[in-house]
This record gives sequence, C-alpha cells and structure tokens, in this order.
Amino acid sequence: MFKLLKQTFIAMFALTCASGLVLAADDAVLKPFVLGSKGAGSVAEKVEAAKAALTAEGFTVAGTYSPYPNTTIIVVTNDELKANAAKSEHGGFGAMQRVAVSKVGNDVQVSYTNPVYIANAYRMAGDLKGVAASMGKALGRVEEFGAKGLTAAKLRKYHYMVGMEYFDEPSELAEHKSYEDAVKTLEANLAAGAAGVTKVYRIDIPGKKETVFGVAMKGKTEADKFMDDKYIMSEIDFKDVKSAAHLPYEILVSGNKAYALYARFRIAASFPDLSMMGSNSFMRIMDAPEAIRKALTLTAGGKYEGASWK
Repeated sequence: MFKLLKQTFIAMFALTCASGLVLAADDAVLKPFVLGSKGAGSVAEKVEAAKAALTAEGFTVAGTYSPYPNTTIIVVTNDELKANAAKSEHGGFGAMQRVAVSKVGNDVQVSYTNPVYIANAYRMAGDLKGVAASMGKALGRVEEFGAKGLTAAKLRKYHYMVGMEYFDEPSELAEHKSYEDAVKTLEANLAAGAAGVTKVYRIDIPGKKETVFGVAMKGKTEADKFMDDKYIMSEIDFKDVKSAAHLPYEILVSGNKAYALYARFRIAASFPDLSMMGSNSFMRIMDAPEAIRKALTLTAGGKYEGASWK
C-alpha cells in the first residue's frame, strides 16, 4: 500500500510540474520583434543573404520595400502562414512576416517580426511556432525586443488604452459589388498611387475570397507627413535596435469589402511601450491614424467622410 501511495504521489508531482511548465509557457512574455543578427556588411549584401536563407527554409519573398535610406524590408510568406490565415477571422493580416535590414552606425541589423507575437496579437487560429523556428534557423535569434513584453493571453485582447481599437475593430475602407471588383480597384489605385499609396506585395489567401496588400505610404507634401512612413518612423523608431519591420501597412480585401487595422491598434501593437506624451511619443503623431485611414480609404475606392471616433 505504501509503495502504491508513493508511486501515486510521484505521478501527481510529475503531473503538477508538467502543468506548471505549461502554465509558464502560457505566461511567457512575448515581444514584437526578434533581432536575428548584427554585424559588419552592407544592406544590399545582407538583403540577398536573408532572401537566400529564407527561401532555403521554404519561404517565398512576396515583396521588398525601402522606406528610407539604409533600410530594406523583405516580406515573406509560406504555406503555414497562408493556411493559418485561411483558418482565422481576417487572417490575411497575419499571412506574412516582415524582415528588416537596417544599417545603424557601423553595423547592419537583421531583425524580423515575432511570429508568435503576431499570431496572438492578431488572434490567429495557430501560434505560428513552426514559422518562428524556421525564421530563427534562417536568420538567427539573438533576442526578442521592442517592448517590455506581453503574455499571449494579454495580446489576444490587446488595445493601447481605454477607448482605443482592438484587433477585431478594423476600419471598413470600402464596399464593392464583389471580391473581384474590390481587388481590381485596389490594383488600379495602387498602380496609380494617387493618394500617395503604392503596392509592395499581394498575397492571396487559399480557399477564401481574401487578399492582403502590403502598401507603401509616402506623403507628397508637408501636409501629408502624417501618412508618410518615413516621417512616422522618424518619430517612433528611435531606439538603438530598429523596429523597421513594423512596415509596411496592410489593406485586406475580405469578400466584397476592404479593411485596414486602425493605426491606434496597428502602430501600438508594434510599439506597445511607446509613451503617450513626450519628445518621442504617440502625441507626436496624433494626426497619423486619421491621415492613414483617409489615404487607405481613397486607395480602396471608398469615400472618406472625416474622422470617425469610436
């Protein structure tokens, strides 16, 4: 009897430890970006090396974007990302990962979005740990950075502060007769770039009438600076390790409607620790959310009717 009780106690203790490990994993702090490597070299060389390494790990390069000097962003996708997007509500927003190659001082930094962070912030069906492992193998993994960090549970209900948007409150930019009409309109308007918005990439989600466009935003005048990627990043991406993989922004066509994550969520999800006030703060770009919504609305073929506060 004593032997049986001892065996039962040991089994229960092991189960408790295992449960504790699971709890610890669930409570793990996640950060928005991963620093893959840092060292000597040129941006062009590092970009080509990153593309080759990612391709070898099964990723497809969807597009590249250089929003300002000494920085190039590579957007990639793969079968796991697209399959997970297909199973998730508005999953197209998470159908890609972004890699930034930035020259800072004498070093070139290669960093990328943290797939597990994105999966939770965007309420994806899967946690994208396989994607994270593949990106780490291709690009390295020195450290996560970009914030003090949030748990998966907190990310899945994240918003910056009371009254500001959640992931499931995107801006509806435009409604069209059909999915095909919505995509056709986006392609035409992005090619024209009339609102200062042009195409970086397009990813079609398998098995759904859903397509995500990555877009570059470049203000043509001083008045347009609050929808200009370069200006916005100059105000918020000020730390030594750069968070350029925040770019580019997305427009999602789902069914016959076009959506975008409102900037008070989209920017805050990448910079959750950014202060509200101060020299480098959200206050410095307080006009950006509506400027971005206006530019994206016009690009999607919608009618902008002024600020819409929720």
